Parts: sequence; C-alpha cells; structure tokens
Amino acid sequence: MKLKTYFKPLLIACLLAPGTLLAQDNRGAATTDSLTLEQVVNYALENTAAMEQALIDEQIGNREIRSSLSGWFPQLSANFGGTYNIKRPQQPIGGEIITFGQKYNSNIALQATQNIFDNNLFLATKASNSRKQLLSQQVTDTRINTVVEVSKAYYNVLLTKEQLRILDQNISRQEKQYNDARSRYEVGIVDKTDYQRAAITLANIRSDRKRVQESIKASLAYLKQLMGYPVEQELNLTYNYGRMEQEVQVDTTELIAFDKRVELQQLQTQRELLKLNTAYNRWSFLPTVSAFANYNLLYFNNEFANLYNQHFPNSSVGIQASLPIFQGTRRLQNLKIAQLQEDRLDVQIEDTRRAINTEYQTALANYKGDYTEWRTVQQNLVMAEEVYEIIKLQYDEGVKAYVDLIVAETELRTTQLNYYNALYSVLSSKLDLQRALGNIDINR
Repeated sequence: MKLKTYFKPLLIACLLAPGTLLAQDNRGAATTDSLTLEQVVNYALENTAAMEQALIDEQIGNREIRSSLSGWFPQLSANFGGTYNIKRPQQPIGGEIITFGQKYNSNIALQATQNIFDNNLFLATKASNSRKQLLSQQVTDTRINTVVEVSKAYYNVLLTKEQLRILDQNISRQEKQYNDARSRYEVGIVDKTDYQRAAITLANIRSDRKRVQESIKASLAYLKQLMGYPVEQELNLTYNYGRMEQEVQVDTTELIAFDKRVELQQLQTQRELLKLNTAYNRWSFLPTVSAFANYNLLYFNNEFANLYNQHFPNSSVGIQASLPIFQGTRRLQNLKIAQLQEDRLDVQIEDTRRAINTEYQTALANYKGDYTEWRTVQQNLVMAEEVYEIIKLQYDEGVKAYVDLIVAETELRTTQLNYYNALYSVLSSKLDLQRALGNIDINR
C-alpha cells in the first residue's frame, strides 16, 4: 500500500504569501460557505475585537490631535451677569455723602481671542504627524498579530480534522481485522487472544477519535473568537492538499532587517516625539502672544423692571503677551527630564534590537528543526506503511503472530498522527519566522 493510500498531504495552502488563495479539497467540491485561509484572515481583520478596538483607538487619537490644534482657531466666549446691590457704596464728596451706582446692574460681554504665538500649540502642530504615524503603527501591529494568530488557529483546526480522518481510516481497518480474528477463532484456526487484542486496539482508537472529535469543537470556538465570528453560526473551512512542500518552505538565508519590524518603527516615532518635547522645554521661556477684542453691554437701573430699557456699550481691542520670568528652576528641571527620557528610549531601542535578533534566531532554529522533523516523519511514514503491508501479508499467511500485526498497526497510526503534528509545527514556526523578519503580509 502506497503513501497516498493513507493520506493526502495536508496543505494549508497560503502561508501569508500575497494573493494566494486556498483551493478546494481534492476529495470533493467545497461548499459555498467554506472559507479559505485568506478569507478567514480578511474576515478577522474586519471583525475581530482587537482590530475594532485598535481602529477606534486610532479615531480617538485623531480626535485628540484635532482637539490639541483647535487652539489656533479664534476663541469666542459670551458672559452674562446680574447684580442686586443690597448696600451701594458711598463716598464723602464736598461735605456730602454721595451714593454710587444703581440697585440693579447687569452686563453682557462678548470676547474673542486669537493666539499668535504659543509654544504649546507649536509643539502640538509639529507633533501631529508623528502622533498620527504612531497611531497607524499601532493598528499595523494589531493587524500583524491578528494575521499570525488567526492563521495558526486555522492550521490547528485543519490539523485536527486530518487526525480525525486518519483515525476513521484506522477504525475501519481495525474493525475488519477484529472481524477476521473473531472468525478465525470461531473456526479454530487461532486462539481467542487475537480477537481480544483486536478488540482492545479498536476500543483505544475509538477513544482517541472521541478525544480528537471533541477537540475540534474547542479549536473552532477559539478560531471564531479570534475572527469575531458569530458563535451560533457554523464555520466551514476549505484548503488545498496539493502544494504542501512548496508552501512550508521559506528562504532561511534572508537576513533580518530591523527597520521592517513595526516595534522598532513605533519606538523611532516615539523618539521623534520626545525630541519635539525636548525642544519645547528648551524654548519654554518664549512669551505667549495673543490678540483680543471685547464688546460689553452694561445695564443699570434702580428699578428691576426698567433694567434692560437702556444699555451702555463699550468695546476694546488689543494684544497681550505673557512672559514667564522665573519659575523656581521648573523649566530647567523639565528640560533635563525630557533629555533623560530620550536617553532612556535610546536604551530601550537598543535592547529591542537585541530582543528582535533573539526572536529571529529562535524562530529560525525552530523552523529548521521543525522542517527537518517533518521531512523525517514523512519518510518514516513511507517505511511504516511498507512494514505494515509486509507484516499484514505475513500474518495472513500464518507466518507472523497477531501481536506483530498490532504493533505494526500502532506504529503506522502513531507515525500518521505525528506527521500532521510535525506539519502543524513547521507551518507555525514559518509564521513565527516571517513575523521575526517583518514579512507578514497585512495588505489584504
């Protein structure tokens, strides 16, 4: 019996290669609601909670930027006030006591101010582009994590389904062996230990199948969670078996490019913001200059009913400047703090570079190890099938004992399941390596 008799190689067809679509299963046409890896990832990028939160955070950040820049627009305000003078002020003038004012006073004031020079606003203006870039990078980071985690969960579901298919094949084969052994015992060719061993093996396989069948439900639930998929709706997946060897491979000679990692890009953007903050503190002694215009309507009368019968307007325009002279070394301390924050971030950037290098070396080592193991298990599977075929033939001819057949059957089943475990490991480690290299495709 050849390798293809027991399984068709599992292909999770698209390892994040741009534009690659996962096709239908060779054993039959996919249903209309079956999703490929690309469709699953695209759905997740639009519906997962993490992406929705990241996009909302980006909108909040953009609104905060607009709010910080709103100080450049004219600031308009209106004030209204009313006073009842219980005891009006008096002053002796020319030997007489003169009472000033009216019992009732009221005023309506309109004021407009326009900032001309404000260091805080200049900082907000210069930092706006960097802040927008940082928000965009945060969204990109979430997209990368979403693609990787959803892809791994997708692979895990398919791996588990393939394990279930292998166990179904083993159950079918073992049921036949059990029936054959029982028939041989009944005609007196063998003793009852053969069919008893067959019964034990069959029960163990059925137990494994039940465990795997239940784990599929948990794997699908986890994938739905990552996708933001409706819990009550059925999720069907489709994939292509034909391009496994091509898709699991990756260029292991590619050198790491630190600039491609979004984590470093975020730190560099933060560095730009800290440089602007340092410049702001360095020039914090500059004055704040603004222009203003006021228009006031004054009302006063001794009778409340006649208070608003006549108004007395006044207005003014001008310019004002506020210059901090001495603040107890606060500006100097703030400048030193800003410079130290830059130094601290420089240390963090260098440490992040080392961490990324460690992540890359680890991912590369894992991928190479997993790929070698997958190829080894693939070869072992061919030999396990040949061994099983030979021993099965020898058992049928009465040359081998039934226990030898059971051992060969167990080894074959174990090797088949190990094959898919190894395949999942190499697919996952390839994703980790692509993330370490900064090669995850998020433009879907």
